[in-house]
Amino acid sequence: MPLRDTDGGVKRVCLAVTSLRAGDGGIARVARLMGRALAGEVARGAAQLQAIGLNDQSAASDLGFPLTAARGSRLRFTAAVQAAALRSTHFLYDSLAMARAHNRLPLLTRPLLAWLHGIEVWEDAPPDRLITARRAQVLLANSRYTRERAERLHGGFARARVCWLGTETDELPATARGSSGPPTVLMVGRLESGRDKGHRALIDCWPAVVDAVGDARLLIAGGGTDFDALSQHAAASRAAGRIELHGFVPESAIDTLWAEATVFAMPSRGEGFGLVYVEAMRHALPVIASVHDAACEINVDGETGYNVDLDRQGDLTERIIHLLRARDVAARLGANGQQCWQRDFRFTAFRDRFLPLVAEFLSTH
Repeated sequence: MPLRDTDGGVKRVCLAVTSLRAGDGGIARVARLMGRALAGEVARGAAQLQAIGLNDQSAASDLGFPLTAARGSRLRFTAAVQAAALRSTHFLYDSLAMARAHNRLPLLTRPLLAWLHGIEVWEDAPPDRLITARRAQVLLANSRYTRERAERLHGGFARARVCWLGTETDELPATARGSSGPPTVLMVGRLESGRDKGHRALIDCWPAVVDAVGDARLLIAGGGTDFDALSQHAAASRAAGRIELHGFVPESAIDTLWAEATVFAMPSRGEGFGLVYVEAMRHALPVIASVHDAACEINVDGETGYNVDLDRQGDLTERIIHLLRARDVAARLGANGQQCWQRDFRFTAFRDRFLPLVAEFLSTH
């Protein structure tokens, strides 16, 4: 799929992102997915690519193209975007937050493509991000749910193209899952005030889970501003001895936790996609999510796991107990999830969705 001008010239693309560092969060994962997909086009001479990373600290990149590191300075990032406009034909941003650089540069008329990730275009969306969205030539939404909720709230988002995300690899996990350990529920997600990913719901239901499955463990991995408060909440539970908070776990060590898990649970109320769900599927774990956000689009209820109604008392608890007791059911749902990942959410599946949309963007503007 050539990314070329109609006259045969190679497209000069600028990828302006939050970060391209591995393990730097969900938006960085999106940036890396874009970078990996475009790097293949660069390698075969179909495009020229330069990148600007707001939070990157050095020009070193494992993706094979030049990187300007803004080292956390938004002023340096904006200046680099302006300089890139002299030699780039098109700009790709990993989020509307980064694409605001275009609004700060009134003379920058290069076409832009930006991603929509959910909360940034839902309730309380900053006005400057909505302005940026209207200015963008192409919007990519990480799910139908994200697009439809933004359209209901603000209008003007029905034109966004849906492009599901995926993992950075096509490989199955190198660490084999254990089958002899205690029944374990794993949750991986940042602990941020104001973002209800379901940590407290899991902690609150854990005494009832332990009453039914005496050796059940709840493992929570992730750092953030709410870590201390959540730790105190867990310590006050009568099932505190069966709840473990690990804080931030680097990618080099996270596979150990995946291998210990029987079930993955993140009953969130505000996911625009949920990259961690597809990572759980890759590890052949059944997923417990919620009916309140985009999880229903990714996690197929009754096939790859369950989507619970957090407003219905006992729904979350019952599903967890069922999967911890019925290990054969958990294994079957996990196997289904892994097949779903291989079909829809491995890297090449993402790449094959993403590149045609980019090609269309580059050819029509």
